[in-house]
Amino acid sequence: MKYQVAIIGGGPAGYTAAEAAGKAGLSVVLFEKNNVGGVCLNEGCIPTKTLLYSAKVFDYARHASKYAVKVPEASYDLAKIISRKSKVVRKLVLGIKARLAACNVTLVTGEAQVVNSHTVRCGEAEYECEHLLLCTGSQTFIPPIAGLEETGYWTHRDALDNKEPIHSLVIVGGGVIGMEFASFFNSLGVQVTVIEMMEEILGGIDRELAALLRTEYIKLGVKFLLNTKVTAFRKDETGTIVSYENAEGTGDVTTEKVLMSVGRRPVTQGFGLENLQLATTERGNIRVDEYMQTSVPGVYVCGDLNGTSLLAHTAVREAEVAIHHILGKQDPMSYRAIPGVVYTNPEIASVGATEEALQTSGTTYRAIRLPMTYSGRFVAENEGLNGFCKVLVDENDVLLGVHLLGNPSSELIVLAGMMIEDRRRYSDWKKYVFPHPTVGEIFREID
Repeated sequence: MKYQVAIIGGGPAGYTAAEAAGKAGLSVVLFEKNNVGGVCLNEGCIPTKTLLYSAKVFDYARHASKYAVKVPEASYDLAKIISRKSKVVRKLVLGIKARLAACNVTLVTGEAQVVNSHTVRCGEAEYECEHLLLCTGSQTFIPPIAGLEETGYWTHRDALDNKEPIHSLVIVGGGVIGMEFASFFNSLGVQVTVIEMMEEILGGIDRELAALLRTEYIKLGVKFLLNTKVTAFRKDETGTIVSYENAEGTGDVTTEKVLMSVGRRPVTQGFGLENLQLATTERGNIRVDEYMQTSVPGVYVCGDLNGTSLLAHTAVREAEVAIHHILGKQDPMSYRAIPGVVYTNPEIASVGATEEALQTSGTTYRAIRLPMTYSGRFVAENEGLNGFCKVLVDENDVLLGVHLLGNPSSELIVLAGMMIEDRRRYSDWKKYVFPHPTVGEIFREID
């Protein structure tokens, strides 16, 4: 069985690469041991956003009176929320399979093993290829903390499938995944405590916005323990006891459930990666060039495996770059404007450099801050809520970074990303006619 392109991993990088190669007329085989769509579609991006939207609708119903609408006794059905999530995932998985079939991609279900740069084994069969793409994704990292395995815990996967209401939850890790689950369970009335080792939640996100979001959730009843290390877990008749230490000393939190959300690590074991002897970076990640090609010609690494940006949309773009290179097109990868979104309520969205990164690098910059209430649409749709827009520019007013707090930041951030990618000045936004009223008009107000 000979193919021009063999791809290991059917997540966003893998299925995007397979579809692009198939559309271009290349013969493609895609190996996936679970469902196509990877973590993002099956147990990450899509299911969490489905749950978060149900929570947001419930929030709207509970607070409808702010908009002069009466909704008596708003309630939710957790089992049906989870069922709807599963339905959405199934529908999208079937959609991807249909697109791959339309592009004549051979989909092989099973654990693939790399024999060498031109041979992949799956089961008893061997597949030869001209080009090999490794898109194995990432997995949840669970730190070795005393008592954790004995007391039991949730990962994001368990939280996504839980159909029984709970009363309290400790989330270990205040990153994006942790804060999104904090948002979901807080909306459902669960007492949430977030324990974070760093001095602020959402590491990598603009610290000023992260602090503002934390303040909003403190108002909603979420408790935060920052600069705090979890030291042990134990169980008794009251629940799980989480022990911690920080500058103030030691303490305990008793909770019904514990969600471990301290980060993810690229999947590097179990598929024969060592047989390729690929060059690595100083941090131990696989070294790739601007076309996603490794030190072995014809072998490409896309998505979380290269350790550059563990985001689904980055993986999609990397996959396109790799296939274009195979096709002889010069289309280098750029990481200048990779957007990041936290789908809490309100949302945070960022693209480009943060103030902290610019300060660390010694870059001269200017910060322009503007409340989202400059937008009439935002005021009309966000009664009693404040949003925030921060724009960072260099000495020539060229955009370096844009950071937004408030709904719908996730839909607006691409307008900033395109400007940063093309190295435009913030004044260039005024050359475009924005529909009125829209929240996006906030960019035209910057001066």
